[in-house]
Amino acid sequence: MLGLKLPTDPRWVNLAEKDLGEILTDHAYCEQKAATSCISLIQLNPDRERLVSELAPIVTEEWGHFRMVLAELKKRNLKLGRQRKDQYVNQLLKFQKKDGSPTDRLIEKLLTNALIEARSCERFRLLSLHMKEEHMRKFYHTFMVSEAGHYRLFLDLAMEYGEPEKVKERWQSYLDYEAEVMKEMDTRGDRVH
Repeated sequence: MLGLKLPTDPRWVNLAEKDLGEILTDHAYCEQKAATSCISLIQLNPDRERLVSELAPIVTEEWGHFRMVLAELKKRNLKLGRQRKDQYVNQLLKFQKKDGSPTDRLIEKLLTNALIEARSCERFRLLSLHMKEEHMRKFYHTFMVSEAGHYRLFLDLAMEYGEPEKVKERWQSYLDYEAEVMKEMDTRGDRVH
């Protein structure tokens, strides 16, 4: 369904479980950045009615997810750590084409967001299937379902605002590039991506 070309090694879950404070901290900041990204897309594209109406509730949802992760940290007597550089996202941003029309640049941002959501969905699925603690499996199942919907929405918006054949072609380029990024990155259990 997601189209990712390089699946995450399921053993990543074992690394993530070693320090829940670290993965929850990274997850919290991912949710915060997702909300901010949607706000930015709305601010840059107020004339695109569907984009504004579809992304506005996602801002609220992502911020709610941030608060859910904070509550999980608090429940476990863990503190929100410092935000770290997201090497994965930074690599994807390097792949974005910065030239072209405003619509071309919007498509690039939508595809980047779709890819981030797809990888998050895939990772949350692994956590929902393989974490030892039942509560955490359910916790991450909720996030997995949400990310799948966001991934689909970003792709649908890209198809609506761009030329579908060009969007499909560019999406395949993103998937190929992302697989190379994943090969080069260290598998770290303290990061969602």
